[in-house]
Amino acid sequence: MIEFSAAEIARITGGRLVGDPQTIPTHVTTDSREAREGSLYVAKPGERTDGHSFVGAAFAAGAVLALSEREVTDDAGIPFPAVVVTDAVLAMGALAKEAVRRIREARAARGQAFTVVGITGSAGKTTTKDLVAGIFRSTPDGSAGEAATISPQGSYNGEVGVPLTVFTADESTRYLVIEMGATGIGHIRYLADIVVPDIGVVLVVGSAHAGEFGGVENIAIAKGELVEALAPEGTAVLNFDDPRVRAMEARTSARKSFFTVHPETAEEAAGRGTLVAAVDSHTDAEGRPVFGLSIGGDAPVPVHSRLIGAHHVGNLLGAAAAAHAAGVPTEAIAESLSAQGAASRWRMERTDRPDGVTVINDAYNANPESMRAALQTLAALGPGRRTWAVLGAMLELGDESIAAHTAVGTLVVRLNIDRLVVVGREARPLYISAINEGSWGDECSFVEDIDEAYALLESELEPGDLVLVKSSNGVGLRHLGDRIAWAAQAQPTDTARTELM
Repeated sequence: MIEFSAAEIARITGGRLVGDPQTIPTHVTTDSREAREGSLYVAKPGERTDGHSFVGAAFAAGAVLALSEREVTDDAGIPFPAVVVTDAVLAMGALAKEAVRRIREARAARGQAFTVVGITGSAGKTTTKDLVAGIFRSTPDGSAGEAATISPQGSYNGEVGVPLTVFTADESTRYLVIEMGATGIGHIRYLADIVVPDIGVVLVVGSAHAGEFGGVENIAIAKGELVEALAPEGTAVLNFDDPRVRAMEARTSARKSFFTVHPETAEEAAGRGTLVAAVDSHTDAEGRPVFGLSIGGDAPVPVHSRLIGAHHVGNLLGAAAAAHAAGVPTEAIAESLSAQGAASRWRMERTDRPDGVTVINDAYNANPESMRAALQTLAALGPGRRTWAVLGAMLELGDESIAAHTAVGTLVVRLNIDRLVVVGREARPLYISAINEGSWGDECSFVEDIDEAYALLESELEPGDLVLVKSSNGVGLRHLGDRIAWAAQAQPTDTARTELM
């Protein structure tokens, strides 16, 4: 990380220093269990616990300074060394912003490039983030040293996760890839102000978090804040196939790069920016995307992805467009995309059990768009196998929740999924709609909780069955997916990790 003395941290955050001004932390964490020698422990209030309660534990583990909203004393009544601020999370952001500024300044002084890529969208952020980082790490300057390419762990994409990602970068960092999530207007603008992206990728505007935003149009306003933050010499990477995303070209003065799964749109996009297209896109027998990658009208270069599902073509193209904007050659991009599986858990994560049951655990997140894509993939992989859709609630949809769940239940039946198991009261409209559409008896089951779902599956699964487990993260079906996947003492396979957002 970029090193700051305690006195500098106090100055940057507007805080009050308690302790030695010369103390220099070498690591930042918000979890006292992850504190180690030299840590700056950020004591932030949480929904369930208050980080101030764990300051002592952090220092016992080696922390040398706290960033806190009040003084905390040890058993002897002596205050722990700290920078006391009004808001610990905003202070993290201020410190991360200064870290990015120092990295950019130091590398520029040495004549070295530094590229920040911001990625947002209602679906696909984590997949695309992992793909972009993977491409960069396959280039000479992106693989030179541990910190040459920095990207978030999992889905670190908010006002805490983005600064924590920045704090793992230093002056040797060539590429900084940032995932940006939001639950309201202004959130992405705040994150963009911290990292100052050179390239901004907007994947799709969907209905995830529609209840919190107050509607899909507000989601589009929020996601477009990323391209508004770009300088004229930056690049906005936009999904040409999503009208709301395509319209964002009017909100930025940056160069434009569009990606599309419909290469026939090239004429419409002509003169508006670089077009990144998938030519002859299809899926192989394992459901993996195959297409020719064409950039700027050049001859297509083959890509054979290791991800599962045709919906991933958009994520692959978004990653390709970002890498191309950063100067990576098309051939190198295609080679990396073909080599990469998924790097983050619970996103179309496939486990083939020894007894012949296949479990696809996609229960990290869910919204109508990703639910539809996952079910379509299940149906595509299903011929010759009995298919199971084990579905929980899609959260944060607001007034659209009942209609959205009803539509999913109808889709399950129309896709001829063999068995549907609906878990939890919040998802019950999905079950009712499936029955109304014509699925009844053994075809459709409703259970109250994860334990009941597990008991049903364990008693009825047979060799050769294909099981999709999907819900919003807060429902917790990812843990059910793990239990089912490992019930027969399965061992991970090369195809065990693929991702869908």
